[in-house]
Amino acid sequence: NNTRDKISEAFFFSSQTFTTVGYGRLAPTGFWMSLVASLESLLGLLALALATGLFYGRFSKPEAFIKFSKNAIIAPYKDGIAIMMRMAPYKNTNLTDAEAKLTLGMMVDENNVKTNKFYTLPLELSKVNTLTLSWTLVHAIDENSPFYGLSMFDLQQANAEVIVFLKAFDESYSNNVVTRTSYTFQEIKVGAKFVPMYHRTEDGRSTVIEMQMIDATHPVDLSKSKSMNLEEMAA
Repeated sequence: NNTRDKISEAFFFSSQTFTTVGYGRLAPTGFWMSLVASLESLLGLLALALATGLFYGRFSKPEAFIKFSKNAIIAPYKDGIAIMMRMAPYKNTNLTDAEAKLTLGMMVDENNVKTNKFYTLPLELSKVNTLTLSWTLVHAIDENSPFYGLSMFDLQQANAEVIVFLKAFDESYSNNVVTRTSYTFQEIKVGAKFVPMYHRTEDGRSTVIEMQMIDATHPVDLSKSKSMNLEEMAA
């Protein structure tokens, strides 16, 4: 019993020192015992600080709070057409150095073998300094685009999907945030154009963004497109 009591006393004294509780019932005597107790207290503080940082980083991971339009659209662009999708921050407006990337994934027949292929889609503007209003991503469908010459039927047969990846710096957390979404061929509208979703206030001092308008589009005539036959694409 004596040995067990001594071991339990030493254990509880050590845990009290490690957690810096220090009830004061026991105290180290002599230089070496005081040195050991001091080192254990320092180690306890460092361990608790490290654990706090790890838990905070794990459970308070910053989110981008970006809302994407439900549909991608095929709309007029310069003398041709482009595929577009829109995004806007709905809670956090402290995003800077935003960078977007588009990738087209589709099933391709190579030597009678179905293979998944991924193509990078160049954007008209892939980076913005600050993301406070809406941002429409634009990929021109020209001779260099993987979409060129494909109809909606072709996209359906290839199980085409456009993957959107967005990375930005969150000033509030001093950390990068990442979000992503995708659009299948059923979610691509041909012959549409986004309706502006922000406007100036009456006094002209600020800008109001209407988040409920993020999916708003109106039909447009694509017959004047010079880059490809849109009637064939819509077929």
